[in-house]
Amino acid sequence: MSDSPFVQLVMVIVIGYLFGSIPTAYIVAKTKGINIFEVGSKNMGATNVGRSLGFWWGILVWVCDSVKGIVAIALATLVMPNNWAAATAIAATTAVIGHNWSIFATLLTGTIQGGKGAAIWFGTMFAIAPLQLLVAISVLGVAIIALTRYVSLAVLSMCALATIWILVLITQHTMPMEYIFYITVVAVMIIYRFRENIQRLASGTERRLGDPA
Repeated sequence: MSDSPFVQLVMVIVIGYLFGSIPTAYIVAKTKGINIFEVGSKNMGATNVGRSLGFWWGILVWVCDSVKGIVAIALATLVMPNNWAAATAIAATTAVIGHNWSIFATLLTGTIQGGKGAAIWFGTMFAIAPLQLLVAISVLGVAIIALTRYVSLAVLSMCALATIWILVLITQHTMPMEYIFYITVVAVMIIYRFRENIQRLASGTERRLGDPA
């Protein structure tokens, strides 16, 4: 492995972005003869796959997208073993960027395409967050979906709780300072990608889990 910090940084960025860019939803939907960019919300995500193909197909995409984030972080820490916190923060962030603006999906469709980053964000959290935080956001997400069937509301609430929790842990010096970059950039990206969902939630027109594509 190169000893050059610059080369290591570039490798971590490339690893994170390329793993994040893998268009899981597009690939899964294509195996069923469906172009995910032409159905439902036209979003490359687990919720749209679930509406278009069925619940368990959506779960499959969620798991695969989560794994993308986990693998990206694992490989990044191997590239930068002496600065694993920075490697983790950078890889986690660029993986979400890759998912949201996927080079592979863009090449396949000819237009800039991607998902909203929820599942891969959860995967990155799974890789870095303490167990109690993972349990808390999972319980919160399941409870909100069970009560409202709003997946977007669940994701936004989970992200808000996780962001605040990690900030507190950083101020208590129990998590690395480098994670401020990750949680800040990713929180902004999720809000941006979910901006239309937020508008629909406010107007009462957001679609619920189980609604057709």
